[in-house]
Amino acid sequence: MLGILSLILWSLVIVITIKYLTFVMRADQQGEGGILVLASLVTPKNGATTRRRTLLILVGLFGTALLYGDGMITPAISVLSAVEGLEVSAPSLEPYVLEITALILIGLFLLQRRGTGSVGRIFGPVMIVWFATIGALGIQQIAIRPEVLRAVNPMYALSFFADHGFKGFLVLGSVFLVVTGGEALYADMGHFGRRPIRLAWFTLVLPGLLLNYFGQGALVIGDPKAIDSPFFLMAPDVLRWPLILLATTATVIASQALISGAFSLAMQSVQLGYLPRLRIEHTSAHERGQVYVPAVNWALMVACILLVFGFRSSTNLAAAYGVAVTATMVITTVLFFVVARDHWNWPRWLVGPLTLVFFTVDLGFLGANLFKIPQGGWFPLVAGAAVFAVMTTWKTGKRIVNERVRGGDVPLEAFIQSIEKSKPMRVPGTAVYMYGRPYTAPPALVTNLRYNRVVHEQILLVAIVVEDTPRVHPRRALKIEHLDQGITQAVLHVGYMQRPDVPRALEADAAELRYHPLDSHYFLSRETIIVTDRPGIAPWREHLYALMARNARNAAAYFGIPPERAVEVGIQVEL
Repeated sequence: MLGILSLILWSLVIVITIKYLTFVMRADQQGEGGILVLASLVTPKNGATTRRRTLLILVGLFGTALLYGDGMITPAISVLSAVEGLEVSAPSLEPYVLEITALILIGLFLLQRRGTGSVGRIFGPVMIVWFATIGALGIQQIAIRPEVLRAVNPMYALSFFADHGFKGFLVLGSVFLVVTGGEALYADMGHFGRRPIRLAWFTLVLPGLLLNYFGQGALVIGDPKAIDSPFFLMAPDVLRWPLILLATTATVIASQALISGAFSLAMQSVQLGYLPRLRIEHTSAHERGQVYVPAVNWALMVACILLVFGFRSSTNLAAAYGVAVTATMVITTVLFFVVARDHWNWPRWLVGPLTLVFFTVDLGFLGANLFKIPQGGWFPLVAGAAVFAVMTTWKTGKRIVNERVRGGDVPLEAFIQSIEKSKPMRVPGTAVYMYGRPYTAPPALVTNLRYNRVVHEQILLVAIVVEDTPRVHPRRALKIEHLDQGITQAVLHVGYMQRPDVPRALEADAAELRYHPLDSHYFLSRETIIVTDRPGIAPWREHLYALMARNARNAAAYFGIPPERAVEVGIQVEL
């Protein structure tokens, strides 16, 4: 028991306290965190090869996909394990544990639309009570058997491995469950901030966890039969029902970290071009990182409920949990090494030994969790592989489509010269054409002139460029250049954590752009994907890309364009 407790303590210290809170969370961009942010920092200041950058980005993307795989299990196992406390205090309710868990999960995901800030105001006081309560329960048992505190000595952890050999190594697969929130914690930086996370960890979370784990150990040492449910058996009979209610509430709240992190990762993926346009709602006027993504929310809800009824117990889910997130932690360590060495210019004598310690611990956890694959650990790997396939298919398919659309691109200078020569009819008003390539005539504009033989008096071309930083300051966002024939080229720079609200950005410089919102119409290209046998990507990926393209969020809605002022020009593209 002392060996197990020592492993728990030093896992929390090394993985969460030292690795994530002290070092990895330094790797942020304007307060945003997560493995995709870490991957975006891998290019050193003195430059890097495109191939190397692409490889590291793909590694980070694979880690993100794996995090989604295990992330589907987190809310399910958290809530189910708490509701299973009913089996101790109310055995008659045991047949309904799965149904109760499903109802609680539905309520949790319905609550997400209120935003992280509102949820935090509701959940914050509960978590203070929770950690104070579990800490108090632990202190009560530690007072009875204070010798359990000897587990602070890391030699007990080493002795455990020496005494139990390979079986001791496999135990790491269960010990790992105490540190599974590390990646979600890092991804949540944009929602809560680095300083509040660290403050909460050191003053409340870490003390409460350690006191409770040591208290459970003390209880089992005194009464080995308590091993079946040591957490709930620490409480007196009269307090067991309130503890079950509090534990259920707390585990629901604990799931919030993963869900919020999933929203942030989804938004980053959309802006970086790894997912199609999704509906993304900003839920706070003050905290810019707080977002809600309905599609991700409902997908996670369905996955969690199916997992609850598929695995039927938290023990079975624990057997499936950990494989993917340990792999993500290994990837985080690799990317951190590259960022620390090339981006921060840390000396090798410092970054080498430091990351070697992290890497050794991560590989130990990963190796132990690999043995869970036959018992259900295959699920998060399959789910992660599916997410990775979706992300890479969209990125590759979009690149091929852009190349084929741009094959017919007309340089803007040549287009202006053609207008000067042909002198088409000019109609009053302003037409706003959106296209991703600056100083190139948008296909919608070329098509409109070819078939309708008219152009507007004022033509505003808007190109949106997504930068590698999370946010771009409004003063540096819009670049404007006036050209001949009433044509103006505007380039809107946005960060990958920003939703590009085009009308608002144009209104900020309306005078210089000669832009009148009520007298302007937006012309957008709508691509219809035709699956063919042309060289490109595998046929199944072509069909997948076409399916995602058909179901992507409408471009006008995504860019904040009022529907009554949006005109879509259809273009067929062979994939």
